[in-house]
Amino acid sequence: MTTLEFVGATASLLSILNQFPQAIKVFRTKDTHSISLLMYCIVVVCISMWLVYGLMLKDGPLIWANAISLIPIVYIFIIKVSNTIRKIDKFTI
Repeated sequence: MTTLEFVGATASLLSILNQFPQAIKVFRTKDTHSISLLMYCIVVVCISMWLVYGLMLKDGPLIWANAISLIPIVYIFIIKVSNTIRKIDKFTI
């Protein structure tokens, strides 16, 4: 593995893992009060666009890293939106 491949693989792995602790906490507690809805809107769009970019380039690691990253991100986003609609959370930025 070259240095370039190592850096890319490490970045992909960390991108995949970075949202799982928050998703696990939300899954256990259903508490999204301190999570910014606007930030998660931006993150969902951003990671989705990286996924589309990877698909357009036909870049496997870019595709998989972003596709897997979307799982906890979209889960947190859905719970946050649900809590906001049900007025468990206030609609704030």
